[in-house]
Amino acid sequence: MSLYRDTGVVLRVQKLGEADRIVTLLTRRHGKIRAVAKGVRRTRSRWGARLEPFNHVDVQCHTGRTLDVITQAQTVDAFGAGLISDYARYTAGCAVLETADRIVAEEGEPALRVYLLLVGAIRALAGRERDPSLVLDAFLLRAMTHAGWAPAINDCARCAAPGPHPAFNIAAGGAVCPRCRPPGSITPSRETFTLLDALLHGDWATADAAAPVTRRDTSGIVAAHLQWHLERQLRSLPLVERRTFTPAAESGTRSVGQEPVRADGRG
Repeated sequence: MSLYRDTGVVLRVQKLGEADRIVTLLTRRHGKIRAVAKGVRRTRSRWGARLEPFNHVDVQCHTGRTLDVITQAQTVDAFGAGLISDYARYTAGCAVLETADRIVAEEGEPALRVYLLLVGAIRALAGRERDPSLVLDAFLLRAMTHAGWAPAINDCARCAAPGPHPAFNIAAGGAVCPRCRPPGSITPSRETFTLLDALLHGDWATADAAAPVTRRDTSGIVAAHLQWHLERQLRSLPLVERRTFTPAAESGTRSVGQEPVRADGRG
């Protein structure tokens, strides 16, 4: 029997039999793993609640024939407690978990960069210090960079001509110059390109200053770009509530400009 220990974030859980669960985690050293947690659905289970989505845990597993088995689990960060009572943060968090699960396709392959991005995004959402929509879009952009799908923002995606350029085409890979511009390209505002660049490079002062319409348009581009490369729609993304983050919003009062919009950018 081969034992190993690692820290990871619970991405999803599935029922198995009458009392067990299959837990999918993204871990620091072993990448994505699926392991059985035996007996955790029983009411007397002492550590079943630790293996819930969003939780950052330290687990010990032993290697099985088809699925590994979790023998111990200790909570490192209970991020779920800061998310489940806030719909906008919870749905953004679900989109973060699902994206990490899709981007890291192979089990057992180390994905340290995505793991660190995931922990940082969930911590930021649970900490309630930043707009959940901005945190989500920053995570999506940076995760796509790891996968090799990052959109071109300044230089032309086709000929690498230095920008800025006025048009954006998802199939072409991002910003395109007038010579390379394919039919059907869109023309985002310059502020949208600025916000994309700020989110990709962690310029939070610029991101926080962006207007609601710019955030909405940026979210639509990021969601469309991700789903084009995944070749499928994320189930959680259409449920994300896009609204302007303000202290009033965090206290439960919705102010002007906080109407929910769809994740594809349409109201």
